Amino acid sequence: MNAAREVPAVPVPPALELRGIEKWFGNVHANTDVSCKIERGTIHGIIGENGAGKSTLMSIVYGYYQADAGEILINGEPADIRGPEVAIAHGIGMVHQHFMLVNTFTVLENVILGVEDDFVLTRSLEKARTELNRLEREYSLEVDPDALIEDLPVGLQQRVEILKALYRGAEILILDEPTSVLTPQEVDQLFRILRALRDQGNTIILITHKLREIMALTDHVTIMRQGAVVGHVETAETSREQLAEMMVGRSVLLRVEKKKAEPGAAVLEVENLHVRDGLNVRRVNGVSFQVREGEILGIAGVAGNGQSELLEALAGIRAVESGRILLRGEDLTRPGAVRTPKSMRQLGLAHVPEERLKMGLVESFLASESGILGHHHEEKYTGRILTRGRAILDDVARQMKAFDVRPPDPSLLTSKFSGGNQQKIVLVREIDPNPDILLVGQPTRGVDIGAIEFIHRRLIEMRDEGKAILLVSVELDEILSLSDRILVMFNGEIVGELPQASATETQLGLMMAGERLPAEAAK
Repeated sequence: MNAAREVPAVPVPPALELRGIEKWFGNVHANTDVSCKIERGTIHGIIGENGAGKSTLMSIVYGYYQADAGEILINGEPADIRGPEVAIAHGIGMVHQHFMLVNTFTVLENVILGVEDDFVLTRSLEKARTELNRLEREYSLEVDPDALIEDLPVGLQQRVEILKALYRGAEILILDEPTSVLTPQEVDQLFRILRALRDQGNTIILITHKLREIMALTDHVTIMRQGAVVGHVETAETSREQLAEMMVGRSVLLRVEKKKAEPGAAVLEVENLHVRDGLNVRRVNGVSFQVREGEILGIAGVAGNGQSELLEALAGIRAVESGRILLRGEDLTRPGAVRTPKSMRQLGLAHVPEERLKMGLVESFLASESGILGHHHEEKYTGRILTRGRAILDDVARQMKAFDVRPPDPSLLTSKFSGGNQQKIVLVREIDPNPDILLVGQPTRGVDIGAIEFIHRRLIEMRDEGKAILLVSVELDEILSLSDRILVMFNGEIVGELPQASATETQLGLMMAGERLPAEAAK
């Protein structure tokens, strides 16, 4: 009797395969011969510096852009993805960094928006409710289907985006910087959800600049640099340091090295400050603190909890409803006091705004012009009638060299620089006059890992020179690495203060969600 012949296993094709993808935007070669395989039932990370081409690549996969050359295969079959609706039909979903939800609609209404399948809306809603209940149970994505989006915290809004994609039949889910607005606890919940999706056979593609999250969550990583793929690795066989070096092309110091702070006198004091936004909504509610010479005071919190309005009030941009701002003991909010960005600079206070493209730069200006914004009235730049063009070019060129701005050409348009180099232009403009106090908001938002290393080192140098720095950041790693003391803002209030040495991510995360710090914990 013949033994049964073994049938060779049929290889399972990748969930997604890209072959030789090319994309040009004018003279910019955004993707160069990009090829990679995303295996089914895995979490695959795609990392790279700003301008590395990763977001362009995923936009091609989702149909926002069309490749100039190359091929996309879904489950081994060629796919001509000419728009997001075609991508959705192929089982591809995408959760964007900025959520695509209608705030005044319910969860259920957002989920079915655009895919209603019955002339009678109530029947579509009931059918969707049944399917939503199944998805929530299967993937632990519990959320009230009748809740308004505007009433949900950010973490639950993100769940709705994932539910939307799954409701449309997504088996390949692309997430773009999914943790940028979440507390640590919400990040943990998201990771549990993504692992559950993977374990059910779904494929997750994660675009992020946070190497720790790549190491904690992914199975495989594709590294891109200057539009091309420079490596594919299994996560278990690499390290954060190796990934950073592949991204940048050189060794990168991921730790912030600093000596213990030696704080001096308080130079900036805030007492019971109240500030309203442009819609007359109170955003800062009774905030009090001090910033001292030779220290970095960090303010942590999820974006939108009053940090922006606080910085703008301190910088002289926004009016104060009540309370006091004192600079070296002088009350700048007293009746008759002049408090403008210009007067604050003259008093030795500089401000790096959170949104460089909205408040820090003008993209259509030359870099030399952006490099003197707010300082353009100074005598060294201004003649009797015209500005001193050569003096401006020479000074900005000197600043660019000092801060390693690339390319170091002040005659280029501001828009021609990468996000990291734009940030350096703002930073050097504010730091070069040697201010006593620096207000800095989101200093490394959207910045390359190499530029992050440079910016962090420069802030520590300023602290060691005796400068007082107020740092606002949504990045807990950044707050914990740079700060000497940490405040947490929630709903416009300070909910607690901790010394950096005893602060933990868990503790800060709870405070970012509104839990007040017990008095004994701050000691």
